[in-house]
Amino acid sequence: MRIVLTGCKGQLGTALQKVLAHEEFLGLDLPEYDITDPGSIIDTVVGFKPDVVIHAAALTDVDGCERNPELAFRVNALGTHNIALACERGNAAMIHVSTNDVFDGTLGRPYYEWDTPSPQSVYARSKAAAEFYVRTFLQRFYIVRTAWLYARGGNNFVTKIIAAADKHGALRVVADEVSAPTYAPDLAQAIAQLVHTAHYGIYHFTNSGFCSRYDWACKILEISGRGQAAVEAITSDEWTRAAPPPLYAPLVNFSGAALGITLRPWEEALKDYFADDKA
Repeated sequence: MRIVLTGCKGQLGTALQKVLAHEEFLGLDLPEYDITDPGSIIDTVVGFKPDVVIHAAALTDVDGCERNPELAFRVNALGTHNIALACERGNAAMIHVSTNDVFDGTLGRPYYEWDTPSPQSVYARSKAAAEFYVRTFLQRFYIVRTAWLYARGGNNFVTKIIAAADKHGALRVVADEVSAPTYAPDLAQAIAQLVHTAHYGIYHFTNSGFCSRYDWACKILEISGRGQAAVEAITSDEWTRAAPPPLYAPLVNFSGAALGITLRPWEEALKDYFADDKA
């Protein structure tokens, strides 16, 4: 297949490059390629004549989006608009990577693919707008929602917990925010499987199971050999953020599982993250 990959330098993009190494693909990322520049990015995508475009580029600084909503919507919404138009003009399918943040976390159960989004933060609304553009312009699309993404070499929850434990020796971590950690190489493998199905629609891909931020932090410290670090469980009310996240938003992989695409438990993936780190 001929594949265009936006956000190729990010955590997911880097993992996707590895699993797609046998395909013909064009990687796009800043500063060489800007998804907010419609003329340039559309010409570039259409000119490659891709079979599918995997759109992983996004502004994912959730609190930063709250402080700069214009930038958030320009990158996440209008940038996706540009990529969707490129797919429409180039007759390519599109995989758009989205987030569990499009849900408000008040449903009281994990979210299925068909549940109605109710985005609350600027970041969440910009990603919901991106989904709108994909659904509006295209018939052949996959929307892949994920959560709590991490990978080696990234700036993510895992690296932040380790850095805080090493610096302070004790941590305070929110215990009432619940979702599923997702190891980028596992998500990349699931997307690589999905792209060959031509079974278009909305998918929820996270590592299986779910946990609180507190549970995840404790497991990170345990596996990394920092189990002696004290971790205090706190509520989200005690941890002020510019953009409060959905508190209970695990995702159910119903549609993907029906195609035989599943991700392993999050605990197993986390062990591999640290095993890879020592490799």
